[in-house]
Amino acid sequence: MESYSLPYYADPANIPAQLPTIEEISGAQGILSDKLATKVVAIGNYFVVKYGRQVELLEGETMLFLQNCSSLLVPRVYALFWSPDNAVKFIIMERIHGEVLSSIWAKLDHTAKETISTKLRSVFTELRQLKSPGGYCSVGRRGLPDDIFWTKDESHPFAGPFQTEPDLNKAMLAKYVEDGLSKYKAAYYTRTFEEVLRDHPPVFTHADFQRKNVMIRTSSKLPANQVGEPSYSDPEIVIIDWEFSGWYPSYWEYARTIFACGKWDDDWNIWVDNILEPFRNEYVWNNMLLSELWS
Repeated sequence: MESYSLPYYADPANIPAQLPTIEEISGAQGILSDKLATKVVAIGNYFVVKYGRQVELLEGETMLFLQNCSSLLVPRVYALFWSPDNAVKFIIMERIHGEVLSSIWAKLDHTAKETISTKLRSVFTELRQLKSPGGYCSVGRRGLPDDIFWTKDESHPFAGPFQTEPDLNKAMLAKYVEDGLSKYKAAYYTRTFEEVLRDHPPVFTHADFQRKNVMIRTSSKLPANQVGEPSYSDPEIVIIDWEFSGWYPSYWEYARTIFACGKWDDDWNIWVDNILEPFRNEYVWNNMLLSELWS
């Protein structure tokens, strides 16, 4: 991986236009997402900016890692920096022109779904080849950013990094108890996880694989200000939203993807089984734990 330091700014020769200022970002009207402490805006033809008090620059660092260590298509990162008071963090990245898979899935025929699923399977196969820097961790061998490890008390982290899978399991259940759930149920999970959640090597994982985070890009041969139709016969797939990514146990992607099927009101779960290696037993236990934690 190429070396860089924070704040990070890409080589101007590789930036398609002048980067937007903080003032331009704050006043942007092209709002793509607006949560409590995280906002995503589109600015002009070239830029998307994710910013806020809860934004972590690790997401941008992860995309830089993937750009330099894989052939995967992810939004190019143009800048990672803080506001003058260090309260707000900014990720300026490439604006991807195309369609979000969640918005078009219902109108796709079987052949198009099969083609897209095959492409996605190759994406995740390549992801799994990215070697861990040591155990279960994120880029730079830092803690895992999945929400299951989140805590208000930064002095008492649960996120690792973890050398072994049992260490990771212990952290999940320590968080379970700290959240006020039954220590007796945690003891049952502990015995069960010793049998079920074991022998899963760390593999690079997106950790929020949903159709809303998959884009089918319009032809890259078109100028950025011209919107064409995506090709479903040979789709150019770009994966977005890498904020939870890292090296997790090999079952994690499948378990979380099936958990995110939500209302189970269409055929997506069938295609997930074609895209990812199924881990059905691990999903069941993961689903039970998450349902208790996040209900």
